[in-house]
Amino acid sequence: MEKTRMYADNIAAVPPPGPLPTDQPAPSGAAFPNPARPDTGPSDAAPTGGTRRLLRHLGEMALAMVAGMLLLGGLWDAAGAALGLAGPLSRPDVAALVMATNMTIGMTVWMRYRAHHWRGVGAMAAAMYVPFLLLLVPLWAGLLDADALLLGGHLLMVPAMVLVAVRHRHDPPVAVRRHPAVVALAHRWPTGLAVLMTVELWVDPRVFSPWTMLVLPGGYLVIGMARRTLRRRRVLATQLGGLAVWVALTLVAVTVGGRAAAWLVALGWLAHAGWDLMDHRTAKVVPRGYAEWCAVFDAALAGTMILAILTTDA
Repeated sequence: MEKTRMYADNIAAVPPPGPLPTDQPAPSGAAFPNPARPDTGPSDAAPTGGTRRLLRHLGEMALAMVAGMLLLGGLWDAAGAALGLAGPLSRPDVAALVMATNMTIGMTVWMRYRAHHWRGVGAMAAAMYVPFLLLLVPLWAGLLDADALLLGGHLLMVPAMVLVAVRHRHDPPVAVRRHPAVVALAHRWPTGLAVLMTVELWVDPRVFSPWTMLVLPGGYLVIGMARRTLRRRRVLATQLGGLAVWVALTLVAVTVGGRAAAWLVALGWLAHAGWDLMDHRTAKVVPRGYAEWCAVFDAALAGTMILAILTTDA
């Protein structure tokens, strides 16, 4: 029988935030909490299959890499400007390695939080660097340009990540000491990701095109069809009603134009943040993590657009 996963968070053992990428079966008694062993209780994210856990692991790695690039990219730019290294950092080969470093840092932090062994972390880090390193020689020989380097590196990175994930899918979890604040922040990772994705817009606010509002109801319909959560007539009718509202709002904004259209777009995104909060409470259509991310992202985008409107002369 598989041993119960334990984590050294201060003194008490806490359950992992989700399934680890292993193919080992869950303990037979995991469905019945033991008062003396709080970590044996049921979990919403209990693993249900090897393939599903593997895909979840790869998805988490992709999000962690994006978060690393968003969080650290601006720091590199600021440091380069302060130290007079903006020129060297803009070189294609250096920029590619800096990007690989940012992705590796984000991936490493998340993998260690998820109790992966250092050997798996090191192998995944190699999957970040090796594709770019292989393409540096053709770049220096003039056979590739900067765009081909970035595109080729990312294309080679995908199978490399899959191979590493498959190779280490049976690695047992390790004990990881976590501060309660770190645990709390990790549980709110959709909020953190949404904030990171909108940092640049607070520095350079602008109003989006009215047509972008069509993405708001469209995302729910696509995810709902994929998850088969639109089978109930009431849920489907609600989503189609929302689609009709945002389509109408888009057409009105396109028709009126100018400052009035800008306000309609900002309020349309803000209204969808409220829509996300309602779905987050019920989880009828999309996963709660998506609803949380979407609510923060929509509200932040609406805030930057309102800021752009207020700071622009009529």
